[in-house]
Amino acid sequence: MNPQPLKASVLRGDCVVGAMTFEFFSPGMSAILSNCGCRFVFYDMEHTGLGFETLKWLFSSCRGLPIEPMVRVPRGEYTWLARALDLGARGVMIPMVESAEQARSIVQACRYPPVGRRGAGFGFAQCDYRGGDVGQKIRQYHERTLIVAQIETERGLAEVEAIAAVEGIDVLWVGHFDLSNFMGMPAQFDRPDFQGAMQQVADVARRHGKAAGFMATDAAWVDRVKAMGYSMLAVGTDVGMLAEGTRRLVDHAVAQGR
Repeated sequence: MNPQPLKASVLRGDCVVGAMTFEFFSPGMSAILSNCGCRFVFYDMEHTGLGFETLKWLFSSCRGLPIEPMVRVPRGEYTWLARALDLGARGVMIPMVESAEQARSIVQACRYPPVGRRGAGFGFAQCDYRGGDVGQKIRQYHERTLIVAQIETERGLAEVEAIAAVEGIDVLWVGHFDLSNFMGMPAQFDRPDFQGAMQQVADVARRHGKAAGFMATDAAWVDRVKAMGYSMLAVGTDVGMLAEGTRRLVDHAVAQGR
């Protein structure tokens, strides 16, 4: 996989663009996304039914490609986080982070002693099945692993300053649909108070030396969030883009046939 960790670029505030995949868990997806210029891919386990065996297979399909495999786990618990990292995840996204205590627990699950409490499993998938000095591996894995905390509830928004202050949290990622739901304005993304919340997350991330992340489903969203200071962007969803492209050609073909 890519020998240059993405994490350094993300934390510098570079504009780093990748994808989120919810449905099309095929062996060619990693190469397709890489060929399109994506620097990372998040495979979603929260909403999709994706399991660890398939996730391991998907991560393997990234070997030899300049794209970093990542995963959104269902919850920020050790069982999900440590197993995903053992399979080779270069980054983990955790939904509904709502407190500094929760953020610290997440970091502990993702880091080896003495920084954290993650159990040792070397020589397997995360190591690309190679041997080598364990101490060096630990340093390398800490340097490359991105921890992405989703701010997507009213509670998380209220505690975003404390969450951002936790060492080891690298990215604050707004889940806009959930955040709008928990703010009592489902999908009303143009409301001033919702836009204010999004700007708040980006500003807090910048103050604490973290990146702000977002999944943009169209060019308008890309422009909006980049102007706010979001720099780690995923394009998606895979379902939506396939549907949009297919519908456009179907409509064109039907119109031409009249």
